[in-house]
Amino acid sequence: MVLALAGCGAPAATSPGPPSSGRSSSTPSSSSAAPAAAELAGVDALEAAYAARVGVWALDTGTGQVLEHRADERFAHASTLKLLLVGLLLDRVPDAELDAVVPIGADDVLEYAPVTSQHVGTGLPLRELMAAAITVSDNTAANLLVARLGGPAQVQAALRELGNPTTRVDRVEPDLNEALPGDPRDTSTPADLGATVQQLVLGDVLAPDRRALLQQWLRENTTGDAAIRAGVPEGWEVGDKTGSGGYGTRNDVAVVQPDDGGAPLVVVLLTDRGVPDADADDGLLADATRLVVDQLAR
Repeated sequence: MVLALAGCGAPAATSPGPPSSGRSSSTPSSSSAAPAAAELAGVDALEAAYAARVGVWALDTGTGQVLEHRADERFAHASTLKLLLVGLLLDRVPDAELDAVVPIGADDVLEYAPVTSQHVGTGLPLRELMAAAITVSDNTAANLLVARLGGPAQVQAALRELGNPTTRVDRVEPDLNEALPGDPRDTSTPADLGATVQQLVLGDVLAPDRRALLQQWLRENTTGDAAIRAGVPEGWEVGDKTGSGGYGTRNDVAVVQPDDGGAPLVVVLLTDRGVPDADADDGLLADATRLVVDQLAR
């Protein structure tokens, strides 16, 4: 797949944090004004049906049309952060360091580490750690990437430099997935997460070869088949990164390429259910994706 890429509803009390005090630009710059953001129709019914809170930010990069729902509310970002980690590193490391081996010790390995657990003592090239973080959501790989960037505070500072005013990076795996209602740690908003995904995956932040690597790994992701990928029409291409956490948190962020070769869509779906042991449901993400596709197609 090749992405044709160019530059009962849950009550607010279940939110991991208050609405953000600021947000970055949510539409592409243009000489003419982009359409005003519109509310995504039908999400209230989905929230009631799934007993969930749903945050949506979706951008048609061709028209600049944005669809949103709870786009400025905070949600736990969970493993969607791994896309940002990889993007930040691709922007910072020289070519030689991509193939430099990163040591992996026994103490580094977390419970979910399908790739890194096989390389204790030998390590992996940085390039392969980045691929593992996205394509299988390897948690140990993610923590090693955070360390390579200087720690959570430095990751957050790098996001601020990109113009993301709200995304918080406070902890590492697995603690960042706690998603405790009312806790602003390790949260973002659909609007600001979407704007940063757009910058890294479609924009000019990364050099073309680095951007192509990120796009390739997102296309090769294995954790999202039942989420956004399940909600797009047959033949459309998706590169995505999912995330899961406590309180029924289930997220997916994606760049979606229609099969007619038109401009890609950026779709951010962040959800939670407000109950500690609630199960996540990928069907909710697929159904929300269908709403996005249908409304943007009108």
